[in-house]
Amino acid sequence: MAITKQKKVEIVANATATLTGAVSAAFVSFTKLTVAEVNEMRAALRAEGVKYTVVKKTLLKRALQDIKTTGDVPEMPGEIAMAVLPKGMGTDVTAPARGVQAFVKKFKEKLVFVGGVIDGAFLSAADTKAVATIPPVPVLRGMFANVINSPIQRFAIGLAEVAKIK
Repeated sequence: MAITKQKKVEIVANATATLTGAVSAAFVSFTKLTVAEVNEMRAALRAEGVKYTVVKKTLLKRALQDIKTTGDVPEMPGEIAMAVLPKGMGTDVTAPARGVQAFVKKFKEKLVFVGGVIDGAFLSAADTKAVATIPPVPVLRGMFANVINSPIQRFAIGLAEVAKIK
């Protein structure tokens, strides 16, 4: 059944509003995902505050042209969905890409990154994959604390060894 012109306008307006009011977004191409797999992914993403929506790519391209972003719109082959983190749901810009990354690994050839939007700039598929591998903020803070603590810890171990000699 064809979508009426009025419905298309509503879909584009909704997608534009969603992308404008988003911290970041990741676009994925999917093929042959079952309803159970999509529901599993939506539930996991919802737990992180990420909204997962399937959008016709022609309507999504119109919405992407309406928002103020820099760079080139990524190529969008196949069926397209977007994972979006709304501004009120958190500040971790890596959440949509990182949340989808787990399912890209799980559903290897069924789900592929196509691109994304972060801080008003388009990302390529490779850039989106790179963002997806960044650990969450609490993990990064822990890693930073270990880096700061390491020299002090090694110095203390060295002093303990010197004390054993005397």
